[in-house]
Amino acid sequence: MTDDVGRVLPHGTGTPVSIPGPIFAAAVDTFVAGQRLDMRSLARRVGVARATFYRRAGNREQLLDQVLWWRARILLADQVRASADLTGTDRLTAVIGGVLRAIGADRPVRMFLESDSETALRVLTGSRSTLHQGMVAALENLIDLERGRGAFDASLDTPTLAFAIVRVADGFLNSDVIADRASGIGRAVVVVEGLLRGLDLVQRTPVTAGLREL
Repeated sequence: MTDDVGRVLPHGTGTPVSIPGPIFAAAVDTFVAGQRLDMRSLARRVGVARATFYRRAGNREQLLDQVLWWRARILLADQVRASADLTGTDRLTAVIGGVLRAIGADRPVRMFLESDSETALRVLTGSRSTLHQGMVAALENLIDLERGRGAFDASLDTPTLAFAIVRVADGFLNSDVIADRASGIGRAVVVVEGLLRGLDLVQRTPVTAGLREL
């Protein structure tokens, strides 16, 4: 199990190599403090011209995307390690549930959603965002990891299943912004677990075999 993090997150949990360290650190500090990422202020803070800052960091939305994806990778790695003694649906549910609960309790993320909901939803749920694409890819890797060990299988292909799970999670996690209703992390975990258990052919096999013997 020691290499599971590397298999789920092949690019690791390091900061993005495309953004200079001081710029990325300043952006992370600002985000974690619950403050708006103002590109002009950040450029002054790291001592570079604004044009240079944009050239090195991208625009505001791109920088936010990288900050959030880096933080998400750390959460994912923690949950993959914490679930090393589980297999199959149990492990998938544990990792997904752990990540959702951590994000739901993440004060900077909630402040971002409340203060700049349009940008937040584009970064958190937009199909073109690095965060969204990365979460789907990581979940695909985790599903395939459990499939490869014979602990999980489903008639639904891995990319479709991973995409569906991420979209279900998005809907519940951001429901207070999308649908003006309280965020439902617990409900999201129940739905995801029900989906996985309903599709899991490995867990169904003993029951089917037993019925055939009757």
